[in-house]
Amino acid sequence: MRLPPLKAIRAFEAVSRHGSILGAAGELGVVRGAVRQQIAILEAHFGEKLFEHDGRRLVATAKATKFARAATSAFAILHRASMEFEAGGHDRIRLGVPSAFAIWWLMPRLANMQATLGDVEVDIVPMTVVEPLSLRPEFDAVIMGGEYRPADGITAVKFMEDEFGPVATPDLAATIAGDPLRMADVTALISRSAPSLWSEWFSESGTVPVTFRRKQEFEDLLLALGAARSGLGVALAPRASIEDDLQRNILVAPYGFIRRPAGYSLSCRTADAKRPSFMALRDWLLGSAN
Repeated sequence: MRLPPLKAIRAFEAVSRHGSILGAAGELGVVRGAVRQQIAILEAHFGEKLFEHDGRRLVATAKATKFARAATSAFAILHRASMEFEAGGHDRIRLGVPSAFAIWWLMPRLANMQATLGDVEVDIVPMTVVEPLSLRPEFDAVIMGGEYRPADGITAVKFMEDEFGPVATPDLAATIAGDPLRMADVTALISRSAPSLWSEWFSESGTVPVTFRRKQEFEDLLLALGAARSGLGVALAPRASIEDDLQRNILVAPYGFIRRPAGYSLSCRTADAKRPSFMALRDWLLGSAN
């Protein structure tokens, strides 16, 4: 059986990840009609429909889902091979990392990491919106925070537990210390990249949920924490991302932190898990977190 057209597979794989024609068109830099045309070509090739509607999303059928996973893996392999070819055989890992974690935990340890990994080059890419590796074929590996169940073909290794809790400047924290209900009178600073973090903290800490009189949203945790440092309000933060602020007394945690066993994990494609460069990165993360 002849292979289907590569352009059609590319469009199909993008639609599968985004769940929409519009999202795929934006990624591929084409109009929606061009994506629809490629999907029609692929459906004609296989002789069956590839997507079903689930509300406003397009969801691949059970058979098509398996093909989509294979296509994602194949494109990732091609992308990595292309990067390695351009690098002249130099070992390079393109690593997606949550923005706040990258700046406050990973970057201060960068020199040590590079010295340990030697000739392995790690290209650190901050992620405003943290997505699993299965949705980010341009990355070789990603660091995920919180509960994460890897998809088929992805291997994940937890390297660090974490704690999280509300943080504010010392002056603001003094006005709400002792009773979480006092937070109702201050501004809740919310990261759109982790919109459920507050509800998770209330649930996991056993604290009665607070109805904030004012909320202000930011695109990512970096901005929310920047606002907290200015004294604008109270933000919810993973301890690993603000350790330096805590030590310098720029931010304090009026109710302490609660442990999140899920912590942080490094995920890569299973085919890469035994490569020396990925094993070296994994071992460095495990050693640095302890």
